Amino acid sequence: MNRLKLAVLAGMGLFAVAGVGRADETSNDFSQPLTLMQIGNPANAAQSTREEPTATPGQLTLTPQPKRVHTYDAPAVTVVGDNPAGLISEDRIGTYNQPRWTADRRFPNTRVYVIPEGKVEFEYWVRPTFADEVETRTLYEIEFGLPYRFQIDIYLRSDQEGKGEYEWAQQLELRWAVADWGVIPGNPTIYLEYIRHENEADAFEPKLLFGGEIAPRWHWGVNLAMELQLGDEREAEYEINGGISYTVIDPKFSVGLEGKADFTDSKGNRGDYDQSYLVGPDLQYKPLPPVTINLVGLVGFGPDAPDAQVTLNLGYEF
Repeated sequence: MNRLKLAVLAGMGLFAVAGVGRADETSNDFSQPLTLMQIGNPANAAQSTREEPTATPGQLTLTPQPKRVHTYDAPAVTVVGDNPAGLISEDRIGTYNQPRWTADRRFPNTRVYVIPEGKVEFEYWVRPTFADEVETRTLYEIEFGLPYRFQIDIYLRSDQEGKGEYEWAQQLELRWAVADWGVIPGNPTIYLEYIRHENEADAFEPKLLFGGEIAPRWHWGVNLAMELQLGDEREAEYEINGGISYTVIDPKFSVGLEGKADFTDSKGNRGDYDQSYLVGPDLQYKPLPPVTINLVGLVGFGPDAPDAQVTLNLGYEF
């Protein structure tokens, strides 16, 4: 009996040793009860991986896009020989190396170049013309600076004679500057506009824009324009606009002089032009960096000119 007990105990010892060996071979620890073992949840492991992603070679990662810089905060571009007076309004900015003063509308009637790439601005216009009756034009405009020296403007327009009804129109304008600023004398820019009228024939208006700097603080612009009516009397209007400006308080306040000559005929009297000439002072005031106020008062000359015309333009850069 004692021999039997010894045999049983020896067999149990051999079984235990064999079990321990198998446990070591499979790298599993069964020396503790199941109640003391740590059990992992695969769902928790997946959630942890999602919360703390790690980049691997070849993996696509997204980088934050740079914030759009307003033109009044845009850093100056270093161009040798430009802006010797150190004026803020004449700093070169943007991808076209244009002076900062061209980023805003300087003259109500005379356009210069294009606005910088990425700029967005809203403008409000009111323009009473004093003749036999007061003719009032109001415009609401939003303009966008696009790459490759393009600019697009969208207008909603109303015209009213005296106390008559409003005549509505929509205007779509496209500009393209031929080269970066300063590359070609006069910085030529092509301007195309389509005008869709509510109660009369549509019109198409091409222009050539020129502008530049005469000396520190002195800026200029000239436009050659032609507006062609696409129906009705096929009226054709030929116009020359020009302006000159002097910066009094850089970059807040400028004064200047603006004028325009207008020649109009129609299908029934080609070459027999109605002639109008207007000239007068203008000013620009920037009370806040994103806000621009332009005001010009023109006096009429010539047989078909109105007595006067006043234009107020308010701009806000987003």
